[in-house]
Amino acid sequence: MKVLWVEDHARAGELLTAAAAAASRKRFGIDLVVAKSLIDAERKLRLERFELVVIDLMLPDSTDEDATVTRIASMGKFRVAVVSGSDKRDEVVKSLVRAGVNCSPAAVGKENLPLADFVRRPELFRDFVYSLMPDKGAPQKAASR
Repeated sequence: MKVLWVEDHARAGELLTAAAAAASRKRFGIDLVVAKSLIDAERKLRLERFELVVIDLMLPDSTDEDATVTRIASMGKFRVAVVSGSDKRDEVVKSLVRAGVNCSPAAVGKENLPLADFVRRPELFRDFVYSLMPDKGAPQKAASR
């Protein structure tokens, strides 16, 4: 699964990149791209296709959380998930769901995200990423005959 994670905090971005590398070594099928700003995310969305876009609402080049997700969500057909420390995150997600956006129905508090654990235990990272998708599960395994 190709994932764009919009995260402006350098340390969080480093931990996410390390978690994705660990998940890749385990062949969990997650290709993570980190964008550091709204403009960086828009640039990456123009150049690549993603299945999931994870958005931090508080970015250095966007002061309006609603505008941030609206700009991102209008750029393609992908699942949107809000992972943010913003106190407006739940309100923003409810607004997206009401508008019919393909959005994970619950925002995730960034302050509760175990980024260091994701690096040490890549299966936690895989499970978290897949929990943001509509089917709420890990990649489907081939049916045995």
